[in-house]
Amino acid sequence: MLKRFVNVKDEEAGPVLLSFVYFFTLMCGYAILKPLRDEMATAGGVKNVPWLFTATFGVMLVAVPAFSALVSRWPRQRVIPLVYRFFLLNLLAFFVVLKLGVGRDGVARAFFVWVSVYNLFVVSVFWSFMADLFVSEQGKRLFGFIAAGGTAGMLVGPFLVKHLAEPLGATNLMLFTAVLLEGSAQCVRLLSRRTPVVPARAVVAEAPVGGGVFAGLRLLFSSPLLLGLGLQMLLYASTSTFLYNQQAHIVDKVASGANARAAAFADIDFWVQVLTLVLQTVVTGHLIPRFGLGVALAVAPLLTALGFVGLAAVPTLGMLIGFKSLRGASHYAFERPGREILFTGVDRETKYKSKGFIDTVVYRGSDSVSAWMYSGLDKLGLGTSGLALAAVPFAGLWLAVSLWLARHQRAVTPAQAPPLGPTADATR
Repeated sequence: MLKRFVNVKDEEAGPVLLSFVYFFTLMCGYAILKPLRDEMATAGGVKNVPWLFTATFGVMLVAVPAFSALVSRWPRQRVIPLVYRFFLLNLLAFFVVLKLGVGRDGVARAFFVWVSVYNLFVVSVFWSFMADLFVSEQGKRLFGFIAAGGTAGMLVGPFLVKHLAEPLGATNLMLFTAVLLEGSAQCVRLLSRRTPVVPARAVVAEAPVGGGVFAGLRLLFSSPLLLGLGLQMLLYASTSTFLYNQQAHIVDKVASGANARAAAFADIDFWVQVLTLVLQTVVTGHLIPRFGLGVALAVAPLLTALGFVGLAAVPTLGMLIGFKSLRGASHYAFERPGREILFTGVDRETKYKSKGFIDTVVYRGSDSVSAWMYSGLDKLGLGTSGLALAAVPFAGLWLAVSLWLARHQRAVTPAQAPPLGPTADATR
């Protein structure tokens, strides 16, 4: 039955389904926390958002070298569950403190920073693991379906928050995430015990990655591909931060009360994931093989530019939901699988260290700088429309970098994987 939805071989079916479940549990748990985080940031005042992003960046500068040290010494099947259970214990501690009501404002800000670190870290680790399990040719066939597992989780999570936040209390929903996070750790254990999808990687996968703690940064500046991926991430994060700040302003005006704001943010996330799931199950599997990686990487930045123009013209909640839905869907359905395909052909140290640095430090560094830039422009009196237009050039540069990455991938890996399809040269 799986073959009706994805071009999967018999020996791949088990690992692919388990990877789907793994990503579902991971993203469903995060999707429950996300509206709680956003509500706390809004309740603390949107003027504090730049400080929160700066604090997040600072934590990332500590967390990434610590993770690099772990993967240098221990194999992935030990490190990844350890990381997930570390976050699980953190989450339970936040739950207890929030229930006690001790220093709620300070705890809320700390929780915002923690979730902002958590979400990037666990997702980056997931895709590093996937890039280690599958090769490029498999990624082109299978990553869209695996990514749909995360989308399904991001769909179920906001649904639960929207309908349970007020009757059960938003804080109590954190326990759902704790259970799901343990489920993710168990999926890693099961995937590590199965016969490798690529038998040649069996021995390598059991060994530590090795290398130095700061190897990720060194490798980043020695590779044009990694520099391009870093710049792409920086520009994506910049536009995300501009959009996040505008979302905080708009929601703050139309919703009052913690539970109402959490429900509003969950509603936005729900519609983003509905559209994403439709695209991943109906479009992604046909778009990448037929039109090439360039098209897959270009859709999100193009829609982002058009969306900011639309938000500048009509700065309403309805336009915000429409914009975020299209942008989020194109990112998760097309761009994110496309980015991860680019990582399948690099060495293991790059997958677990440089990729982690790009996905976390570069992302949150861009968050911090962009948040302060947004705050400065806001103080100049640009308003919602002017701030939306200020983000358009970032989207344009993001589009240019994405097209270059697609051309670079085709130029350096023609012998490693078959072409994406009969019209793959459409990326030129």
